[in-house]
Amino acid sequence: MERINDQLVSWASMLEDETRKQAITSAELDFIYPHIALMPDAHLGYGATVGSVIPTLGAVMPAAVGVDIGCGMIAVQTQFTFNDLPKDLKTLREQIERAIPVSAGQYNRKILATAKPRIDELETMALQIDFDPDAFDKNWRVQLGTLGGGNHFIEICLDEDDNVWTFLHSGSRGIGNKIATHHIAIAKRLRHEAGDTMPHEDLAWFEEGTPEFDDYIAHLHWAQHFALLNREEMMDRVNEQLGRWVGEPVRDIQRINSHHNFTEKEEHFGKDVWVTRKGANRARNGDMASIPGSMGAASYIVEGKGNADALDSAPHGAGRQYSRRAARRAFTQDDLRKAMVGIEYRDTHKFIDEIPQAYKPIDRVMADSTELVTIRHTLRQIVNVKGD
Repeated sequence: MERINDQLVSWASMLEDETRKQAITSAELDFIYPHIALMPDAHLGYGATVGSVIPTLGAVMPAAVGVDIGCGMIAVQTQFTFNDLPKDLKTLREQIERAIPVSAGQYNRKILATAKPRIDELETMALQIDFDPDAFDKNWRVQLGTLGGGNHFIEICLDEDDNVWTFLHSGSRGIGNKIATHHIAIAKRLRHEAGDTMPHEDLAWFEEGTPEFDDYIAHLHWAQHFALLNREEMMDRVNEQLGRWVGEPVRDIQRINSHHNFTEKEEHFGKDVWVTRKGANRARNGDMASIPGSMGAASYIVEGKGNADALDSAPHGAGRQYSRRAARRAFTQDDLRKAMVGIEYRDTHKFIDEIPQAYKPIDRVMADSTELVTIRHTLRQIVNVKGD
């Protein structure tokens, strides 16, 4: 751990100067308590640093949570081993791609039977908090069970004992984006009206005890729950396809579903604070979480150590070294093919910006995380599904 100043600590051995400056700026806000914790995968974000844990007294910054509210991981250890799997991995990948809409803006054509009880649960929750998600996005119901694009993915993996895991990364989709964008705009307007000085517009905040704060927290928690159920729905579909392909229904040996873009109220250093994890897992003592590597790299199942200085947190992935545009300039489709040797994936130039070299080495991130988590399983991909 490096203590950069009284209000900023870091576990990142790979920390770019601009990222450090950005984190210092955020840490200087009056309502930060006790300090911001930078995770080993920290990198430049909009306003607030991705891979940071931001505890606040009496305030929450909606742009720090980000527009993919509740984004996170779900991992399932199945009863299968590598020897149980047929060799035609391409068929399995194509079956998964047919079962789950992938890419931005791609939704289900209808509400499936598996999704219906989850949608009912979200509708009940919305009524309880007097929230109308239809006012933000009338298509939210058919978004449940869809992956999205960018760095969201579905994988079939093997652990160190060749046990088969299903593994995926996604969040709250279009509805979460619209909820976040709406509240970010309100927070910026309120701060301008109050004449507050902000080092960056995306650090605009809501003050606890105001109607705007209460609305945001209620809508945020609804979107976080949507994200969690979205992952559950997709995982059930992935496992259904895997079971059909193998010829035996999947049994969950263990299932881990956790956010890494979210806000919760927690106690740290003697005070109740709002903890925003912007690209970070909660890793209290005994908490299980998933830390994915980049496309083509290893991923990890970990157990939290409850590090107090890290505010019970851990990294959420590898962290970008290249922007998407820079990655497309630096690498080619042939480079991606070399990185993906031995992994079944859709061979397209559209994934060049997701090449492993565009990210920090996940092994280095995990080496920096020894005070934060214990590695329980190391996963290697054999099938990768992504959206454009």
